[in-house]
Amino acid sequence: MSKLKYPVLLVHGMGFRDSKRICYWGRIPKMMEDLGCEVFYGNQDSNADIETNGKHIANRIKEITSKTGADKVNIIAHSKGGLDCRYAISKEDLSDRVASLTTISTPHRGSKTVDFFMRIPKPLMKFGCFCADCWFRLIGDKKPNTYKVICSFTTAEAERFNALTLNCKDVYYQSFAFVMKKPSSDLFLWLSNIIVNKIEGENDGLVTPNSAQWGNFRGVYLGVGKRGISHCDEVDMRRKPISRKSGEGVSDIVDIYKDIIDELAELGY
Repeated sequence: MSKLKYPVLLVHGMGFRDSKRICYWGRIPKMMEDLGCEVFYGNQDSNADIETNGKHIANRIKEITSKTGADKVNIIAHSKGGLDCRYAISKEDLSDRVASLTTISTPHRGSKTVDFFMRIPKPLMKFGCFCADCWFRLIGDKKPNTYKVICSFTTAEAERFNALTLNCKDVYYQSFAFVMKKPSSDLFLWLSNIIVNKIEGENDGLVTPNSAQWGNFRGVYLGVGKRGISHCDEVDMRRKPISRKSGEGVSDIVDIYKDIIDELAELGY
């Protein structure tokens, strides 16, 4: 296996923060380090808006290239983190410092489910988001803005964002999608899986394959057996294989990331 030319920047999604004690990415960073990768984290706010987090990610990229002496970084981003990174690359003029952006179940095209829930009276929605912001400040966010984040997931806002945040020709963009096979696949996301399935179709508990497509779309991945792969499984939240069975499909999410690293190395990144 070839070694990556550039460091890896892992960028988390909404609702969580990277920390030394509890890593968002489970066993994935250790696997990458065992392969000889230099691994760094986004460390952006959990629930800040795309622009705020995008500027933070841009500064992280500058810090990493300065610290390592590398010309560029390879970014692997989960969920909303992919939107933060697209903003950083395009709007903060960092295409010359990014070799590749790999997005995992990022809602590039928004969500019809969010469109539906935006019918909730605005005062009630804003109150709930204010309560969420209070919590996220307690866990370390500096500028949480949950209401603006949720609005950015509507299909109309996603279309606007995509029109204004164009891909940069020197950056390799690829995307991956995953789906749960049934609601019981994930006890945290069973209800959202049912709701999104009713409104939009198959999903990983939050994001549909249609919304996850951006750049070189690598397809929809399923787990071995009857379980499927959830939004939580995608970042190894449970720190163990999805299934002990072998056969067609993914039995351990870490293997997907190993393949990503191997392929980026073969591409010279």
